[in-house]
Amino acid sequence: MEEKYKQQPANCIKVVLFGPESTGKTTLSRQLARYYNSVWVPEYAREYLQDKWNNERKTCEPQDLLPIAEGQMKLENELAQKTNSVLICDTDLLETKVYSETYYLGSCDPILEKYALENSYDLYFLTYIDTPWEADDLRDKPEHRKEMFDAFQDALIKYKKPYVLLRGDKKTRLETAVKYIDKLLNSKV
Repeated sequence: MEEKYKQQPANCIKVVLFGPESTGKTTLSRQLARYYNSVWVPEYAREYLQDKWNNERKTCEPQDLLPIAEGQMKLENELAQKTNSVLICDTDLLETKVYSETYYLGSCDPILEKYALENSYDLYFLTYIDTPWEADDLRDKPEHRKEMFDAFQDALIKYKKPYVLLRGDKKTRLETAVKYIDKLLNSKV
């Protein structure tokens, strides 16, 4: 049962775009996949929660987190088999864990927590809040961007995840990310 939350072996470097909502993760994921002629793993929660909103007019609830985690890992494991260079992940289970803890009074399902900490990535790109807020049906805390950013950075530090802070405009972020991914690819050879 729990296997569905676990990463499957893959012959690629995995990087994660990580941070609060509306900080350019999806835009940069697409840019990086295009730059490296590779694939990117979309954020499964967006589709899942948009469907929930469209059909029920409800937002995310604690019982949604495990299905979201399962869908995310299914996507990641499938797409990781389609590249042998770099897999760009728009999110990961650690991000879901951070949201769980910040939105639901510090709690996180033990299964989600286990795999959020066990699944591993070569590098995280922590996206700063210096991008304009873009409202949509799912984004809901524009006034808490700094607190959310701090929660994401604290998680990376607490769990000793390798990360690079991305600031600035789209071009600057892309250039910085490419520099670090190139280093990883060159060390793989």
